[in-house]
Amino acid sequence: MEAKPWQDRVREEDELVEQLQLLVSESAKRRAEALREGVDQLGSVAEVARALGKSWNAVYNALKKQGQKPAPDGTGDTTTT
Repeated sequence: MEAKPWQDRVREEDELVEQLQLLVSESAKRRAEALREGVDQLGSVAEVARALGKSWNAVYNALKKQGQKPAPDGTGDTTTT
């Protein structure tokens, strides 16, 4: 059996990387939506972080990256950027 040419292998891997990047992006959006629901339910980013065993920064940054920036005071209010 003959091995695929390197150009074909690179092309296939590029396609796989694109698919994976799309999946990661979609997952990050869904995760941010869930975090937003948590903030609405629990009242603050800090409470969500505590409930998940994560840092406040990790939760805040996940929301911020998806344009769901919580208010700095942690009240749960948001501004869309």
